[in-house]
Amino acid sequence: MSLNGKVALVTGGAQGIGRAVVHLLLKNSAKVSVVDMNQTLGDEYKAQLDSEFGEGNCNFIQCDVSNGDMLREAFQSTVDRFGRLNILINNAGINNEKNWEKTIQVNLTSLIKGTYLALEHMSKEHGKEGGIIINVSSMAAFIHSPHQPVYTATKHGVLGFTRAMADASALGDYGVRINALCPAFVDTPLLHSVEHEDNMGKFVKFKDEFKRSMSTYGVLKPELIAEGMMRLITDTSLHGAVMKITCSKGIHFHTYGPQSA
Repeated sequence: MSLNGKVALVTGGAQGIGRAVVHLLLKNSAKVSVVDMNQTLGDEYKAQLDSEFGEGNCNFIQCDVSNGDMLREAFQSTVDRFGRLNILINNAGINNEKNWEKTIQVNLTSLIKGTYLALEHMSKEHGKEGGIIINVSSMAAFIHSPHQPVYTATKHGVLGFTRAMADASALGDYGVRINALCPAFVDTPLLHSVEHEDNMGKFVKFKDEFKRSMSTYGVLKPELIAEGMMRLITDTSLHGAVMKITCSKGIHFHTYGPQSA
């Protein structure tokens, strides 16, 4: 699948994994809406991208993805600007056990809303041309941690929702491929938030165990996650796929047996 002229929307696109995948999408001639909460980082990154790839290929939209109206407007602005939407990267995420309701809103609720909004602009059931949705989960969906129970729950939720929606898309002939990406520890601002009581609340007392896990499993670079993301986007055989990325095994896929009660 060629990305030339395709239009992508990336949440959490001004930093971390999102920042790396935005760069790779533009490098492959896609047009991109960078959606992020951080106005300063977003403006700075857009200026950098305009300088590298030329003006008119990306735009920045400041958005709190947990605000449904703002999120809907981000999608509409993208379509108004570029004429269509082909790719959604549901990447925005936080790790806040103290304000765990917000963690659910950002990591899971907004991802579900984003998926449904993308389908409005992509699905053949709405007369659109199809597309691809990548939902960012985590290896926390497979390996739980006492340091981040609600974060872990949201990432389990992302995985279940993605697999069920992939089946719905196939059965409903939406023309939209839906995949999940599960990286291990990644060198991002989110990873560095785990040491702070303001983020972790009472679970901050487990931070040393968390750090030992990081030392054991290693820390990935965002660029490798973006590389995996591009494979999920461009390989048209991948639908309902669950990609894992770890230091020990690199990019690989989780396999499931047949469902049974």
